[in-house]
Amino acid sequence: MTASQAMSAQLTEQDDSITDDLSEILGGLCQPEKVLSPKFFYDEHGSRLFEQICELDEYYPTRTELSIMSRHVDEIAALVGPRASVIEFGSGASQKTRILLERLQKPAVYVPVDISRDHLVSVASELAAEYPHIEILPVAADFTQPFPLPNPEIMPLRNLVYFPGSTIGNFEPAAAADLLQVMHHEAGENGALLIGVDLQKDPEVLIRAYNDSQGVTARFNLNVLNRINRDFGADFEVDAFRHQAIYNDDLGRIEMRLISQKIQSVNIAGQVFRFEADEFITTEYSHKYTQPQFERMAEAAGFTVEKTWTDEQQWFSVQYCTRL
Repeated sequence: MTASQAMSAQLTEQDDSITDDLSEILGGLCQPEKVLSPKFFYDEHGSRLFEQICELDEYYPTRTELSIMSRHVDEIAALVGPRASVIEFGSGASQKTRILLERLQKPAVYVPVDISRDHLVSVASELAAEYPHIEILPVAADFTQPFPLPNPEIMPLRNLVYFPGSTIGNFEPAAAADLLQVMHHEAGENGALLIGVDLQKDPEVLIRAYNDSQGVTARFNLNVLNRINRDFGADFEVDAFRHQAIYNDDLGRIEMRLISQKIQSVNIAGQVFRFEADEFITTEYSHKYTQPQFERMAEAAGFTVEKTWTDEQQWFSVQYCTRL
């Protein structure tokens, strides 16, 4: 049996119906201002494109967070304590997780949770080979809803929910609060949360980060239409849309869009959607927080922020929270 086959055998999958996803897509496109959930970015190709984005010069969050983690991981490990279960929401390539797993005191189990099944299995297999002493139990699930945790061989002393990157900013404030409540539930009694939070800064820095010179972010954004064509039988003419990312100063967020370049109609599951020229679909928000804003949101979900680490420019933060 190959490593990939072994990981597939241990994979836990949430029973999500493709009908629910289709309903969400249709519902979003029926809105007066059309919208698609950013979770639909992450098929295998979309996950690979996002990994490329993280390596771009303009995209500061990844390298900034890696630097914060590298400098403070021993302090983080001391706060977490021994024999923890690390539950990573939206695990992706798990680059930052490697820093954490290497310094934690005898971690009991690593549970990567991601919606992209194939990509999840691939990354989990790599980690299983790199860390043979740590049990790795991947879960394919939509982590915005509660999901069952697998049963590890070693009972952990505490659960650490890990949510690196700036993904909490992809959710509107009410949805972000709901997600933090899911994390509160999955952390369980005596559990903790380690989360990356992007901070407010010069809008020009943000505009460059989401409109990179190589066009990788544009390809990532447009790929959502390819995925909907493939998985849901739509007939989007992908070349008839273009990528745009703007900063909304009033709401403190980047808004990523796909703009129709002509009058056109799109058929999805027998439902027809008309687009005017320059009409757009919002595909992602990326909210940038002040420290007090995030602390209030965390507290409303049942967490208290115990420790915050930032870079010298105060662009990004890693925050350690415990349950109230």
